[in-house]
Amino acid sequence: MHSPATSASSAAHPLPSYLNPHELGPWGQYLQQVDRVTPYLGSLARWVETLKRPKRILVVDVPIEMDDGRIAHFEGYRVQHNLSRGPGKGGVRFHQDVTLSEVMALSAWMSVKNAAVNVPYGGAKGGIRVDPKKLSRGELERLTRRYTSEIGLLIGPSKDIPAPDVNTNGQVMAWMMDTYSMNTGATATGVVTGKPVDLGGSLGRVEATGRGVFTVGMEAAKLTGLAVQGARVAVQGFGNVGGTAGKLFADAGAKIVAVQDHTGSIHNAAGLDVAALLDHVGNTGGVGGFAGATAMDNGDFWGVDCDILIPAALEGQITKDNAGKIKAKMVIEGANGPTTPEADDILNDKGVLVLPDVIANAGGVTVSYFEWVQDFSSFFWTEDEINARLVRIMQEAFAGVWQVAQENKVSLRTATFIVACKRILHAREMRGLYP
Repeated sequence: MHSPATSASSAAHPLPSYLNPHELGPWGQYLQQVDRVTPYLGSLARWVETLKRPKRILVVDVPIEMDDGRIAHFEGYRVQHNLSRGPGKGGVRFHQDVTLSEVMALSAWMSVKNAAVNVPYGGAKGGIRVDPKKLSRGELERLTRRYTSEIGLLIGPSKDIPAPDVNTNGQVMAWMMDTYSMNTGATATGVVTGKPVDLGGSLGRVEATGRGVFTVGMEAAKLTGLAVQGARVAVQGFGNVGGTAGKLFADAGAKIVAVQDHTGSIHNAAGLDVAALLDHVGNTGGVGGFAGATAMDNGDFWGVDCDILIPAALEGQITKDNAGKIKAKMVIEGANGPTTPEADDILNDKGVLVLPDVIANAGGVTVSYFEWVQDFSSFFWTEDEINARLVRIMQEAFAGVWQVAQENKVSLRTATFIVACKRILHAREMRGLYP
């Protein structure tokens, strides 16, 4: 006899072990976010289990021959979370800490992100558990090509379109595009985005995520009365996203007072020379040792005096242990999943406005969409056209999220999930179940 305490829902929909909501990794974090939005979904809530189960999970062995003749094996992933609104879309990361939980969560956040800005994609993500810094260029190319061949049954210009993410770039995308093209017998530029411009890439793609972070930040500043001129900004991660956002905020009159990355944390209350810092990062690989600043303890970075904080590194950086130290009025999430649900609640109680990743860093996938469209038509736009279209889409998407947040008296994260999840589940409902 069943215990009365057993949930009818859980009894009717037992989750596979790897989808366990009590798993404390990124997937568990995502499931908590879905639970928070469910009460706002109305009649679409009957489909909510769709959001809690990835459509496809592919785990692959990636064997390659190393330069010294050894055969090494790496574990790779490609997860398609939801394809109701279009082909899968999401990056591929090469990192030694990649896990299935992480890739599943990232694919789900891509579903939400794509729906939030209303581009016609579902969510997907990929990764290989590897430290690419330990590989030669030849080994990296062989790893990329073998991985692409292994996931080839899932990807394609109208099925699932990978893109750069952590430790991957235009060169990696070029290898992926070439491998897929060789395997299918025809050049398929649209199978990946974030490619070099000479191979069908889009102008403005490298800076797109950072430009989106800046655009959403400026819109929020207007709505809240925060003066950007003279505002103090702290940035975690100073690559394509954090570096671009930092430069744009500095150009708008803000002062970048602190930056942290894998090489350390630096501080200058008078404001860092962003152009010089970007040159330093380009030459040395990180912000550590920059002459125009003083080094600070990594833990102290979170308590620095600032008005705007931009976490633009990896997920899980703002936790219940450091959220209480944050003095910023606004947090703009350039990274995916940088704030845990517990930290979200702490920041909300402190009155800190959090601009969530699923809207704030959607500039990258928006310009990836532009690239994909340009590849299909073989007609390419100017960088000014791309930037103007990007800014318009980001502004309109943020305005819609802001309105939902005000109407429902919820955080911007929950509001973004309301907008996105309703779009995803409405598409699911309209398409119905086959067969």
